[in-house]
Amino acid sequence: MAGVLGALRPYVKPCIAGSLISVTVADRYAYLTPIHGASMNPTFEGKTGEYALVERSCLQRHQFSRGDVVVFTSPRDHRSKVVKRLIGLPGDWIQVPETADIRQIPQGHCWVEGDNGSVSFDSRDYGPASRCSSA
Repeated sequence: MAGVLGALRPYVKPCIAGSLISVTVADRYAYLTPIHGASMNPTFEGKTGEYALVERSCLQRHQFSRGDVVVFTSPRDHRSKVVKRLIGLPGDWIQVPETADIRQIPQGHCWVEGDNGSVSFDSRDYGPASRCSSA
């Protein structure tokens, strides 16, 4: 038993240090989020094992633009994230596709849609989304 612990000792410190660095990076700078489903097809196919890198601090350096891919908390399940394309920014007027409704996007919100509209659950269903991050 002492031989096993002695053999593992050189690997323990680097593993702990690596874990702490990973947690710090994920908390402050960027993290990976899984892509589920076909709503962003063909940009993301939604295959098992497909991920997007989400940059947390992008809004400190850049502003969102229409066409950006964004990540936000799902309106259906607040424990999961959703990936969609940014269509409208706060203050923009949007005609809801396939309806005559025209809406103004409120401050702090954005209009998002999936690239594959026939299967996407997005702002056309739940309205403007809040608190997006850049993917």
